[in-house]
Amino acid sequence: MKSLRFISAEAFVSNAEFARKSLGAVAHDLFPLLFKASYLLEQGEVIHDLVENWPLFDFNVGKLLGATLDYQEDLSHRTCSVCLESCLTGLRDYVLNQSSPYMKKLRVVDLTGMKDVEVQFCKCKKTMGRWTRTQLLSKLCSELLVYLQQAQCNPGTFEISISVLIDLFVTERNYDLVVQALLKKCSCPLKICCVAFRCDNLTLQKFFYIIKLTDPSLLRKLEIVHNVHLEMEHLEMLFNSIHFPLLMSLTLPARTFNVRRFTATDEQMLANLGEKMSEMIQLTELNISFSILTGRIQKLLSPLKTPLKMLDVSNCSLNHADMAFLANSFHANHLEALDLSGHDIPELYPSTFFKLLSHCSSVLRSLTLEDCNIQDTHVNMLILGLSPCQKLQEFKFIGNPLSSQALKHLFTFLCELPMLKNVEFPVPRDCYPIGITYPIDDASLCRYDHQKYERVAEELNLILIQANREDVKASTPLFGSYDSAVQETNNELGAYLIKSFKETLEKFTTSFSKMN
Repeated sequence: MKSLRFISAEAFVSNAEFARKSLGAVAHDLFPLLFKASYLLEQGEVIHDLVENWPLFDFNVGKLLGATLDYQEDLSHRTCSVCLESCLTGLRDYVLNQSSPYMKKLRVVDLTGMKDVEVQFCKCKKTMGRWTRTQLLSKLCSELLVYLQQAQCNPGTFEISISVLIDLFVTERNYDLVVQALLKKCSCPLKICCVAFRCDNLTLQKFFYIIKLTDPSLLRKLEIVHNVHLEMEHLEMLFNSIHFPLLMSLTLPARTFNVRRFTATDEQMLANLGEKMSEMIQLTELNISFSILTGRIQKLLSPLKTPLKMLDVSNCSLNHADMAFLANSFHANHLEALDLSGHDIPELYPSTFFKLLSHCSSVLRSLTLEDCNIQDTHVNMLILGLSPCQKLQEFKFIGNPLSSQALKHLFTFLCELPMLKNVEFPVPRDCYPIGITYPIDDASLCRYDHQKYERVAEELNLILIQANREDVKASTPLFGSYDSAVQETNNELGAYLIKSFKETLEKFTTSFSKMN
């Protein structure tokens, strides 16, 4: 529902030429209203001029685009390229504009509120993801500094100091540009303040260099993923050399830990890491998936003084002792998001898992149990365990050998969970050829009866509709959920994998030639 004020704002900005000429006569408190209206209508030129002449102390994109009294719809998930580029170039020109009728009050720009989602509703259909936002802001900061050094600017321009809060995403391809912007931060009027940092496809040397430039004392979220070959000794080096007092969320790459090759020194190193993490008193989210941590979860997590709200230990080869620790730890009562994918829960530790589930049921919002060997005979027990989870918003259980009938039974129950919004369910076992084994390998994943699957999916959707739960989205993303960061950089990562394969092949060929 739009207020009369918002409808009037839309009418005003719809004529871009008139709006741009009239901004000088607009009251300061109307700028936020005009910004959201311009963003909705994708009026890039108007957005640019609004930011260039911004009269307020702060410019918080997430707050400006979020639900307001004048227009309840949240637009922060629209990462429209036209609109965001206009915002950033307008910010650069705010610094350069010497004829602005407003005194320059702007001190803080917050770009962290944007939400990168799979489906975009903007007319241009072109998004500006986190990686591109990182690149463009770094480029504009560097260009701004060069211009200020070469041109004869008003002395007051050099006194402008605007903190730009952003979630940086750095890979090999934009590394040099971001490093240059961070190195010159003190001299530039636009000062990049990294609140969250994600890196992929970087050498360890480059990672250690750039993480120090980001000012780790401000970091709240650190994601080291995929093609950063970080192992336990490197992590210990990182925590020994850098302090992260505000860190709330930590994601480590696959194979950071591998207890199968642990020595006595490694055991002590793991204990030291637990102690180091305990010093991060804000840490509430931990992702250590695809590491081998059999029997060591207690050693790593028991020193923590703050309860975890999010824990991803998928494919970590946990044993009964690990699950027992989790179920009995003080973390259990606070877990809002839990991922135990890749563990044979019914076979290894059914009662302990359900004990963990009962402890976190009052707060649990997201549960992921992919490839957990949950079969038809386990569905009733699963329903019993999920029944107290009345705040559950997301349930993912791809890769489990469940029949069509079992899925219908489960969906009938899921309709009763009042907060549920998203369900990711497996292709029914009876859609695959007889004799298929689980977990299903990638080569066989798509070899199922697609017509039968579509019929079952329609029946499951009908169950939701008949229960008046059209608000629940049900899907089967065979190759994983949408990841905006991977989607945005998949060309670079693909090229890296091809290069790595080629280098490995060349080494093998050379070694083989020497043997002959």
